[in-house]
Formats: sequence, structure tokens, C-alpha cells
Amino acid sequence: MNRTLILIGLLVIAVGLLWPWLSRLPLGQLPGDIAIRRENFSFYFPITTMIIISVVLSAVMWLLDR
Repeated sequence: MNRTLILIGLLVIAVGLLWPWLSRLPLGQLPGDIAIRRENFSFYFPITTMIIISVVLSAVMWLLDR
């Protein structure tokens, strides 16, 4: 459990340090993301982005578990 918490902490630090470059990635604006904009209403559901992030995180967790 301690090793997992340390890895999560290091990952959060790495994302924080790399955020200026990571924010330039087109995540959140991919084809398949649902965006509905009306006059007084907007709805955004990033389904494609969530699938990609899930696949990447699953692969990383699988590699760490080996």
C-alpha cells in the first residue's frame, strides 16, 4: 500500500510539472466527444477522451503489476 501511494504521489507531481506541455494535447476536443451548446445551456461529455485515458491507465497499471 505504501509503494502505491508513493507512486501515485510521484505521478501527481510529474503531471503538475509537465502540465504546460500536457495542456497542449488535444484531449477533450477529440472526435466522439459530445458537446451541445445552446443559448442558455451547454453540455459536454468527453466520452472518447475518457476511453483513451482509461486504456492508457489500464496499460500502465498492468505494466506495474507485472
